[in-house]
Amino acid sequence: MHADGSTVATRIAALGYDYGAQAKESAYCNLCGANGHSAEVAGRDRYGYPATCVMCRRCGLAYLSPRLSATGYAHFYAGVYRPLVSAYHGRRIDAESVQLEQRGYADRLAAFLLPLLPSLPRTILDVGGSTGVVAGVLAARLDALATVLDPAPDELAVAAAAGMETFAGLAEDFDPGERRWDLVLLCQTIDHLLDVRATLTALRRMTAGGGRAFVDILDVDLVLRREGSIERAVKVDHPFYLTRPTAAAFFALSGYVIVAERLSDDGHRGFVLAPAACAQPDWPALEAGAGELLRRVVAR
Repeated sequence: MHADGSTVATRIAALGYDYGAQAKESAYCNLCGANGHSAEVAGRDRYGYPATCVMCRRCGLAYLSPRLSATGYAHFYAGVYRPLVSAYHGRRIDAESVQLEQRGYADRLAAFLLPLLPSLPRTILDVGGSTGVVAGVLAARLDALATVLDPAPDELAVAAAAGMETFAGLAEDFDPGERRWDLVLLCQTIDHLLDVRATLTALRRMTAGGGRAFVDILDVDLVLRREGSIERAVKVDHPFYLTRPTAAAFFALSGYVIVAERLSDDGHRGFVLAPAACAQPDWPALEAGAGELLRRVVAR
């Protein structure tokens, strides 16, 4: 934890959320499908909760196992997530405050993304879009219609009040039928998913022909190099922990190709994606990379 770890721990304990007592489910590698070929890399998360993070030896994907169920996460996001993050950072983080933080992110994303789009999108879907700040900034600059999907009702209410179409729920449960969007966003959300592969496949179906998607990850490899400990990256709200190679593998399997990327100062790696044919990643290279990453984790 931070230098004032005892104070942080006291604030978190005051929330009364007993993560250890919550119902859990086992998980397996969401990328290569391996089960029983993982190595434990952390036994506690940054909040101090007893969360076990493992890494697949075959492809390098890291994930929580066991983890909360979909119902458990729905409850977590409905009333625990923002108070927990607020307690950790020692400042109020809620539907109002995140708008200020997300506006800066949205401005930087627009400056990076808009020049790379082959045509002006008329429709935008922001998955995990919170209060709709990012979708709203892009929609205003493009004169486009914005749709926001998020599991937090209070944050969606802000987006709805701003005139955006909203859907409440997790990305894994969202079924838009035959609808397609010109620009699909998954901003600082992929780590929160319960099924990365299925969600990206669904997003690929929702991306209009000639459209684009933007996805960014918190690169756990970069966090390890910067912080010196993988436990600083582990948190119960992140079921998955990606690197550039594992992200690229997910994109290929889902039917996306990377056309541009950026790296933020905070360790987020963003990708502009175009629809393509599904392809198999280089599994031997992923396995070799997993071995090297595991050796560095153990060495720390």
